[in-house]
Amino acid sequence: MSTGAAAVAPADAARAATAPQSPPPVAAAPPAAVPHCDNCGASVPGKYCGSCGQRLEPPVHSLGHFLTVAMEDVTHADSRLWRTLGALLFKPGYLTREFLAGRRARYLPPVRLYLVLSVVFFLAAATHRQAEVVQIATSDDGAVKAVRTLPVKDAASLATTPARPDETKEQRAARECAMIYYNGPWHAQLVPAAQRACLKIRADDARSLMESFRHNLPRAMFLFLPLIAGLMMLMYWRPRHYYVEHLLLLVHNHAFVFLVVPLAWLLGALAPAVANWVGLALFLYIVWYLYRAMRTVYGQGRWLTVAKLAALSFFYFVFGVVMFTLNFAYSALTLE
Repeated sequence: MSTGAAAVAPADAARAATAPQSPPPVAAAPPAAVPHCDNCGASVPGKYCGSCGQRLEPPVHSLGHFLTVAMEDVTHADSRLWRTLGALLFKPGYLTREFLAGRRARYLPPVRLYLVLSVVFFLAAATHRQAEVVQIATSDDGAVKAVRTLPVKDAASLATTPARPDETKEQRAARECAMIYYNGPWHAQLVPAAQRACLKIRADDARSLMESFRHNLPRAMFLFLPLIAGLMMLMYWRPRHYYVEHLLLLVHNHAFVFLVVPLAWLLGALAPAVANWVGLALFLYIVWYLYRAMRTVYGQGRWLTVAKLAALSFFYFVFGVVMFTLNFAYSALTLE
């Protein structure tokens, strides 16, 4: 037994010596380093940072690379902007429905859209036409003798008393503003504030008042929307809708008005001969747009939607008058 085992061992050794040697194992390549965001330092396995959203790109080394990146940014922003404005102008209720369905990345955020267009609207309104009041002169028997319009800054003179002999403008304003009387709640605080506001308004022909009014109006409108949204909850209580659905529809509808009205003003300025027709077409389009937006979002019948739009328009007018009055009073009492 031991002799046979010894004979086999040399043969195995000879075969092992003549067999081809396998190459040594190759060391595994180290894993590629994951790039990090230059803005927040987080790992970025893809094209955009998952923490802050910044795009992963190398530093700008050449003018060509800089122009390429800039063109991509402008093209992407423009496509999103024009897609949003197109839907806002010609697809009533579409942006609201898309937002509620979760399809939001293709369009500008509603609040940002509203704020930007409101700034554009109020800037256009400030330069479009100076506000005017109508003065009607009548005879003793009540017959109308003359009708004229004058700027708001000159309207304060309508309620003034005749000047006394040797009375300066400042003395006259002080005498007339001292005549302000109020005996209701908080009269101890309101009467002095109203008298001070009267003096400031008379001193600069109401220019500071109108500037303050225009400055506060966008904020008043923004606070006005939640009130109307609460009213719409009562109008659409079955089937039940969330409060934010009504608020979102109002945000989009107001953004539409802020966009289309300056466009109509511009068209009327370019073609004065058709300015009145443009105004009529604008009014009809806004009415149809609001009706269509309500049908698109809520899906109710034609006549029921018309009835709710009529009721909403009535309350909108009433609340709007209250809002404008309060804004006017606040602007006057807070003049500096």
